[in-house]
Amino acid sequence: QVRLVESGGGLVQAGESLTLACEATVDIATFNVMSWHRQAPGKEREMVAYITSGGSINGKYTLKGRFTISKDTAKNRIYLQMNSLIPEDTDVYYCNAKASTYDCWGQGTQVTVSS
Repeated sequence: QVRLVESGGGLVQAGESLTLACEATVDIATFNVMSWHRQAPGKEREMVAYITSGGSINGKYTLKGRFTISKDTAKNRIYLQMNSLIPEDTDVYYCNAKASTYDCWGQGTQVTVSS
């Protein structure tokens, strides 16, 4: 059974950094793509960044340099390094993994940025 477990969320002040981690219960090399998403109450979930099995990276926020997605295949983890956080980054952050046979979500981790 595939499970994704996010960690690393918390309460920080504006301008600070956080690193989120998502650990899979299976070899992440089996996934075609893994991604980070975020969602605020009453709003649609939006993708923040993704990383493919080949290591290609793309994402709305990574292109601006504040957020960086990476992976550690030995630990079956992906990460989201978030710098220069602003209050508008306050959301629940979710990890997703897609393969030909499944589309799996983690339970989410709360990130709160105070001004």
